Amino acid sequence: MGRLLARVGLLRWTSLRLRLVVVFALVALTAAVSASGIAYWLNRNAVLDRTQNAALNDFRKSLEDSTRALPLHPGCQELHNAARQMAAGPQNYSVLLIGVDGDGKDCAATTHKDLLTLPNVPESLRKAVNQKRAVDDTNRAPYHMYWQREELNGTPYLVAGARMTGGGPTGYMLKSLANERQDLNSLAWSLGIATALALVGSALLAQAAATTVLRPVQRLGHAARQLGEGRLDTRLRVTGTDELADLSRTFNRTAERLEQRVAELSAREASSRRFVADMSHELRTPLTAITAVTEVLEEEADSLDPMIAPAVQLVVSETRRLNDLVENLMEVTRFDAGTARLVLDDVDVADQVTACIDARAWLDAVELDAERGIVARLDPRRLDVVLANLIGNALKHGGSPVRVSVRTEETPAGDDLLIRVRDHGPGIPEDVLPHVFDRFYKASASRPRSEGSGLGLSIAMENAHIHGGEITAANHPEGGAVFTLRLPKDASRLTAEESEEEDPAEPGTGSPESGGHHPDAGGPNATRPDESRRNPGTDTEHGRPARDGASARGSARGTGATREARAPRGPRKGLFRAGRGTRTAPRDHATDAGKDGER
Repeated sequence: MGRLLARVGLLRWTSLRLRLVVVFALVALTAAVSASGIAYWLNRNAVLDRTQNAALNDFRKSLEDSTRALPLHPGCQELHNAARQMAAGPQNYSVLLIGVDGDGKDCAATTHKDLLTLPNVPESLRKAVNQKRAVDDTNRAPYHMYWQREELNGTPYLVAGARMTGGGPTGYMLKSLANERQDLNSLAWSLGIATALALVGSALLAQAAATTVLRPVQRLGHAARQLGEGRLDTRLRVTGTDELADLSRTFNRTAERLEQRVAELSAREASSRRFVADMSHELRTPLTAITAVTEVLEEEADSLDPMIAPAVQLVVSETRRLNDLVENLMEVTRFDAGTARLVLDDVDVADQVTACIDARAWLDAVELDAERGIVARLDPRRLDVVLANLIGNALKHGGSPVRVSVRTEETPAGDDLLIRVRDHGPGIPEDVLPHVFDRFYKASASRPRSEGSGLGLSIAMENAHIHGGEITAANHPEGGAVFTLRLPKDASRLTAEESEEEDPAEPGTGSPESGGHHPDAGGPNATRPDESRRNPGTDTEHGRPARDGASARGSARGTGATREARAPRGPRKGLFRAGRGTRTAPRDHATDAGKDGER
């Protein structure tokens, strides 16, 4: 939940609308702050300069008028009177006059004893005021008026000083700038409010602009999502002649071409599937006859000319291989067409694996590590196909002993069934691992022909997928290859979802549970009804005539998952003498253990 909220928050913060609003706001904020700063600076200088110039001019004039009537060495009382007269002006500043009386004593007269005293006057200002300069064309007076701004007790003041030319007292002035500071603070607040309003206005403007600009983009995004979901007829309504309108037109042209291309590819794919399915089905009729003939030849091998016997053996083996290839192709077409369905049953996994191994006479080469009592609801026939392919592939390419382990694992979605098949061979090359489940893939280009059809592991993977599981291939650290089959212990949820998506069954059909006809109930080797009518007395599982009462029943131990081996024949002579008394493995259509393309 926390990750979801974090992801949603990240998407919101990285959305185009938010970025547009932020950019507009930053531009507006920068412009407003710059304008406010410049306006404040200009107004501050204007206010201070006006106040300062007025105070300095009044101080200069008052100093000249008040001290003109004073003697060269005035007394302290006279200086006090002159200071009070100067401070009584309209500028409301304090005055400090410093002079030397007739007795040579220094006298300081101030109108504000707490603030304006000689120690409170900055030393740099005093030095500048008392400094005498040479008189020339550029400097007409030896003494000048100087000023500076100071802050005393948290209040800004203007401090100025001047010395009378030709003798007389030295005067200093102290004027408060508190009113000016208050006016400037009010101005700053006003500019700040104006900046905030400008920022809000820019955000609203950015929102309106973003809505105008992003609405077509949102429509384009929605249309792209629909196109990605497979609705290739999605089109955009184009209005205007701007860049977004051009983008919409480009999208419509692209969608139209994509729809046409997908329609062409779908038609070709459907045609290819029909061709493979029809070809496979049509091949079964002559294959049935050929298989019957080859079996007759196989039984009569003792009486054949020894020069002909190898050819008969080759014909028999190749006929069986061709029959397996046709059955595998039909199974692949069912998966491609989406008609493959699960026929679920409660399966004891240990018994199922044992039956698969026993039915193929692999008991001496396979080690089973499985506890009894692990029951899963799966399709037993398809599970047997997967196990037969994985174990047979390990025996063919990896070598014995092959170890099969069965475990269960708890996941958030429910319990999973894990079946690992490990061999002790050389392993699988790293460049081959990604392709072991590809159809007709061959690990070595120098071996274009293999004993299998090249479809075994591909069919096994499809059977795992239809259960909602998967198969992975890897190399064991200690050597050998490891195939891991992961299936949900209960695949009922998958069949329930499929039944909800499909339409109700038509009359004359039924579910596997009800005993009616299932689209895939016959498995990969199921024949069409017309075949059984055309070929009476044939084994529809193998496409060969049934002899000695052998029929296409389920496998040993009642699993119903594998095809039963052909009925054992009596001892043979001649060409097939090596098979006397041995148990033959069933020729399962999808147990392509010996194919070259899987390692």
